[in-house]
Amino acid sequence: MELRSKEFWFTNTMNAILKNEKITLALPKGRILQEILPLLKRVGIKPEDSFADLNNRKLKYSTNHEQLDLISVRSFDVATFVAFGAADLGVVGSDVLMEFDYPDVYTPIDLKIGLCRLVVAQLKDSENPDKKIPSGHVRVATKYPKSAKKFFASKGVQAECIKLNGSLELAPSLGLCEHIVDLVSTGKTLKDNNLIEVEEIARISTRLVVNRNAMKTSPKEINTWVDRFSEGVNNAS
Repeated sequence: MELRSKEFWFTNTMNAILKNEKITLALPKGRILQEILPLLKRVGIKPEDSFADLNNRKLKYSTNHEQLDLISVRSFDVATFVAFGAADLGVVGSDVLMEFDYPDVYTPIDLKIGLCRLVVAQLKDSENPDKKIPSGHVRVATKYPKSAKKFFASKGVQAECIKLNGSLELAPSLGLCEHIVDLVSTGKTLKDNNLIEVEEIARISTRLVVNRNAMKTSPKEINTWVDRFSEGVNNAS
């Protein structure tokens, strides 16, 4: 009888703890945040005032919902925070999801913002004027080595990937590589750096992601936010 009482106490205590746990939403820093803010408003999330301060160095913020906190991290880190349970929900580009392919990340909603494309590009006056993927071996500069290797392998090409986190457009002109794999929105940056698109790898958009374990332990809370984001996307003007 005493053992059953202890089990009952433990179960109720754990349920109370889980009930009182806050939900953490990871948001990416950078330009995409300006597209996310109107969506947050439609979803009914109002961050604390310091969230909009560009000079602020805080990384964690409260909201108008007592049980919801926001964290601000690098776009490439959002999926990692969610995959390992440091955040329950996240907003992240499908380019990042392609690159990391975390099994513990569930992607319920396409938020239909941050639209762009992942492409292969080369110098306009390169030795490959036909804009065809060459056979054999290529050297590629990219932030997405896994995605790039997978794409070139599908073409029967072995890709030697050089990982760069910025200034990719410089790499071909300085002889570092023949091709780059990067995100393109309008194509202006490619044009300004004498580059041309060779082939499209994927169309990219921003997604809402969920930690699978959080979906199991806090299904009511998580599904409520998933539904709110879905309504926010559908109500976009």
